Amino acid sequence: MAPREETETEAATGETPVGAPAGASPPALGVGMVGYAFMGAAHSQGWRTAGRVFDLPARPVLAAVCGRDGKAVRAAADQHGWAAAETDWRDLIARDDVHIVDICTPGDSHAEIAVAALDAGKHVLCEKPLANSVAEAEAMTAAAERARARGQVAMVGFNYRRVPAMTYARRLIAEGRLGELRHVRVTYLQDWLVDPDFPLTWRLQREHAGSGALGDLGAHIVDLAQYLAGEPLVGVSAITETFVRSRPLPAGASAGLSAGGLSAGGGGAAERGPVTVDDSALFTGRLASGALASFEATRMAAGRKNALRIELNGERGSLAFDLERLNELSFHDHTEPAASSGFRRILVTEPEHPYLEAWWPPGHALGYEHTFVHQARDLLHAIATGTEPEPSFADGLQVQRVLAAVEESAEKNAVYTPVLPELPAPQAL
Repeated sequence: MAPREETETEAATGETPVGAPAGASPPALGVGMVGYAFMGAAHSQGWRTAGRVFDLPARPVLAAVCGRDGKAVRAAADQHGWAAAETDWRDLIARDDVHIVDICTPGDSHAEIAVAALDAGKHVLCEKPLANSVAEAEAMTAAAERARARGQVAMVGFNYRRVPAMTYARRLIAEGRLGELRHVRVTYLQDWLVDPDFPLTWRLQREHAGSGALGDLGAHIVDLAQYLAGEPLVGVSAITETFVRSRPLPAGASAGLSAGGLSAGGGGAAERGPVTVDDSALFTGRLASGALASFEATRMAAGRKNALRIELNGERGSLAFDLERLNELSFHDHTEPAASSGFRRILVTEPEHPYLEAWWPPGHALGYEHTFVHQARDLLHAIATGTEPEPSFADGLQVQRVLAAVEESAEKNAVYTPVLPELPAPQAL
């Protein structure tokens, strides 16, 4: 038999792909990423690092990255270590050396790319929110279910689940340390839109982003609330607001959180376009158990850069987390004597904590970028074991249904709106 020819990816990386002759251990899985800006850089870091830290069942290989601007995507490939660059996502999906398609594009393209990749036999990782509409998310979930029967997996990139403190918090709650849950309150505050002359990037256009702070930040906190509580939201009451209704058009490429300058209009003033998404969203909700929840998501909180905070109160105790102190949990055990009880800090850096067995000695903190390393690790284990990854596309669909209910409620002046499909009411004890 003639010797197998070396592929472009193997020549660049020295990796042997899945299906190669025995002796290559662990096997390689080629990753193809669509999008290369902020999230693309973060995902690249995760794929590059996971195999250098964790003992993985397969080693991720950065096969190809895709973007519409050929010069820019080639520069991104060189910067982040991708072996090849493509300018059409269809060509990326068709590559034999791509086994996982990682989608880091604006939400308006998620459904088309994900469904095509799944139908082509690829595993898929898709950034949050899953889609721009419930209908799109349903189509993606149906495609994932069809692919699941063929041994493929599909996961949504809610990376904050992979903060070790958050994963550990879920473990404590599942063990019953809080008892019956009563309250969940979450805020996610940023300030990058306070300046009314910040450019009109794609995140401010409904046709690309679907919604504003609601989808960008609200998706994260809805997912975290449901993940930690271990149950879904079944109804919401909401208000939203757009405070700055027009912004200068960017002259250069938009990266979502930044833009390449402003276009010049008449008299030297920048031409402006309409903002078609919300700046802020505020809503309350009810979980399936009857616990109450409150949410605030805004990109208009002056002085707040990436302030995500969540607290859960139960009959036996409380847990609180602040993303700006992401290696810590605050825990109160309400079963202790009142004279000596209170919130205590748990430093989540011990090897017994989630993901920490592979990192540094106790007390040495991790950061934001490590969540993407953990995300890559978990997806590779799901692929190897054939198990449903978390969060799945079905989980992403549930979040999308909550976001849709929030928008519907806000349009009806905060009328309580069920999250469809409506779940049965909890049974009385």
